[in-house]
Amino acid sequence: MAADAGPGDPGHKGDIILWADAHLCIVDKPAGLLCVPGRGEDKQDCLSARLQALDAAARVVHRLDMVTSGLVVFARSAEAQRRLSDAFARRAVDKRYEAVVQGCPVADGGDTDGWHTIDLPLAADWPRRPLQKVDPVHGRPSRTRWRSLGHDAAADRSRLLLAPETGRTHQLRVHLQALGHPICGDALYGLAVAAQAPADPRLLLHATRLDFAHPITGAPLTFDSPAPF
Repeated sequence: MAADAGPGDPGHKGDIILWADAHLCIVDKPAGLLCVPGRGEDKQDCLSARLQALDAAARVVHRLDMVTSGLVVFARSAEAQRRLSDAFARRAVDKRYEAVVQGCPVADGGDTDGWHTIDLPLAADWPRRPLQKVDPVHGRPSRTRWRSLGHDAAADRSRLLLAPETGRTHQLRVHLQALGHPICGDALYGLAVAAQAPADPRLLLHATRLDFAHPITGAPLTFDSPAPF
């Protein structure tokens, strides 16, 4: 649900839209749904198409992986789209995710307030596209901050809060795999560590929070969506 968002119309066009005003809308994407159309007739059903069927003015600003659920912002005008896209490019949007990972990550120290940093450059793994990989030579700078929200000793799993400082493809998934603690249910990056196919029916990664300035008024906006796992 939206929190501290100011004037708007929560859920005014059905459950797909959590909140909207004249300039933007906030959507809670389910896992397994593309953000934009893919190649082929079987990949035309997507979040943007469903939203534009309800609101023809909706414009794409950013994306989540198909297997990731959670908050996505859409613009409702060309100017709002330009300003929101610029805010994402300038890293002026604070994004938070929750993930359940295998094992219990141990930090190497150095950070404060329980936060720790993964600083590993990422690049496309061209022979195995669409996979990405850590590449110290050709990779682009990539940083993810994380902190533990708890450990389930019986299942040997941990719940993490994640704050990506960059927005590379599959960044959270590759960084956590590189840490030795892949996200549970990750069919792309979990199998290299787990000896068997993941038992979870989906990737346990959810975009839980967005903080940014309203693209037109400048008012601070905060939106939250509890992880469904």
